[in-house]
Amino acid sequence: MSAINWLAAAVGAVAIERTLKAGQTLFRRGNRTSGPYEIVEGQVRLVRVDHAGKEAVLHVAMAGDTMAEASLFSASYHCDAIATTDAVVRLYPKAAVLAEFDRNPKAARKFAAVLARQVMTLRTRLEQRNIRGARERVRHYLAVNVDPDGRTVALSGTLKDVASELGLTHEALYRTLADMAADGEIKRGKGTIRLLKSAV
Repeated sequence: MSAINWLAAAVGAVAIERTLKAGQTLFRRGNRTSGPYEIVEGQVRLVRVDHAGKEAVLHVAMAGDTMAEASLFSASYHCDAIATTDAVVRLYPKAAVLAEFDRNPKAARKFAAVLARQVMTLRTRLEQRNIRGARERVRHYLAVNVDPDGRTVALSGTLKDVASELGLTHEALYRTLADMAADGEIKRGKGTIRLLKSAV
């Protein structure tokens, strides 16, 4: 199912797919907005670049995610979008999406629900960033993202992605996870972290 399941099939029919190579730019900060995107395959990172050319990663969108939803209500993009891997993205033209909202209030309400969930996620990340110690920050991340079994955390991206989300260097995250594993607190698997003790 499309990640943008709040849109009618008619809008999906006018979507435009684009293939990106790793490192290729989808849009730049200040570019005129075309509409929101769905990541079909691969990963795309949203970044701000400072005067020294250093990237600050705002978000890494993966297959099944949407991004640039704010473009519907803005004349220009507020960050750069760069393919982290080879990727396929799907653009939903701004005019078609807004016309659908005018025609179908239920679609607009569903879109509002999507944005509400994103706000909740953002608040969680801000809370994590305010936790001082790396181990406590990782524990908070694990507690928030644990599966219903109460023990398994499935990683949706790489550890570098997790480090960026937590505001840690990847070296600091690797050291913290290694220390937690050595202390018997967690066990790392392929794409998962198993909680052996309480992560809170």
